[in-house]
Formats: sequence, C-alpha cells, structure tokens
Amino acid sequence: MAPAARRWDATDLALVAVFAALVAASALVAAIPVGGLGVPITLQTLAVILTGLALGPARAFAAVGLYLLLGFAGLPIFSGGRAGLGVLAGPSGGYIIGFLLGATAVGALTAVVLRRTSAGTGAGRRGTLRPVLLFCAAMAASIVFIHGLGILGMMVNAKLSLAAAFLADLPFYPGDIIKNVLAVIIALALHRAFPDLLLRRVRRGTARP
Repeated sequence: MAPAARRWDATDLALVAVFAALVAASALVAAIPVGGLGVPITLQTLAVILTGLALGPARAFAAVGLYLLLGFAGLPIFSGGRAGLGVLAGPSGGYIIGFLLGATAVGALTAVVLRRTSAGTGAGRRGTLRPVLLFCAAMAASIVFIHGLGILGMMVNAKLSLAAAFLADLPFYPGDIIKNVLAVIIALALHRAFPDLLLRRVRRGTARP
C-alpha cells in the first residue's frame, strides 16, 4: 500500500519561492546573444538544473512554474528583461518551456539516485557514484528537454530546418556541460549541509507502512 503524499509546509513554500527567484536572477546575469537568432547564453540552465537537483520533481516544477507564471504575467524576468507570453513566439520559446520539464525530469532522476545510493548494503560504495549519476541525470534532462524543445522552438518560430536548428543549438553544449558540473557540485554541498532538503522526502516516499 502506497504511503500518503506528504503535504508541503512553510519550508517547502519558502524553497519554491527562493529557487524561483534564483532562476529569475540568473536570466538577467551576463546574457550573451549567440548566432543570428540572438538566443542568449545565460546562467539560467545552471539555476534550472540546480533547482531540480536540490528540490526534487514536485517542488522544482513549482519553482520553475512560478518563475514562468510571473514572467508571463508581465514581470521582466526573462533573458534580456523580456516579459509576457510573446516570448514563446520567439526563437528561445522552446528553451523556456524546456526549463520547466527539464527541472522536473532532473528532480525525478535525482530522487531515484538518492534513494539508490543512500541506504542498504554497499551504500558507501554506491555513494561514490552519486556525483557521476547526478551529472548523467542533469545531462539527460538538458539534452532531452531543454535542448530538444529549444531545437523544436527554433524550427517552429524561426522556420529553421532540423539540421539548421541543431547547428544553432550546438554552441550551448560546452557551457551547459560546465554549468551541469557546477550544479551537481553545489547540489551535493547543499545536501551535505541540509540532509533533509530532499533525502528525507525520498526516504518517506519509499517507506513501507
């Protein structure tokens, strides 16, 4: 019998708000336009992936979803100080939707990794694999959702072919690899400093009555 879902408390809501603010702030720092389409390189993918790694799927979805809702409502918190639903019609529109799905996906994969590496026989040995597994989770979510939807957005909004959109997306990979490494390092430090940040939730979610 599955356990009842744990209700969110004030700490959960505060974390959602803090990480939504982090994603918003990261969109406005050092935005560097790339290529003729002007899709910028920002620290946003770092913040989005870190949100999933730190909070797990539900709270990461809520945090990035809150950021998007505030931006769609008119706050100038998208890259370049943009706001409103019109950003979805631009060449970076696919990346914006990809942030929501990417954060949720890496959050779900993180919960699995923590569950598999935190308890039972051989936990110490498996724990040494945790950074590698979390990096793989971050890259998988980035490639499938953020880059995948980014390419689709350029095909739809900028009328590029698949090959052209793929080539336009390639310059973002080196930076995203570095940012995913940093996100994993920061997330591991957060989990060490605050063991209940996600690990307790994972344990409770897999407990048997």
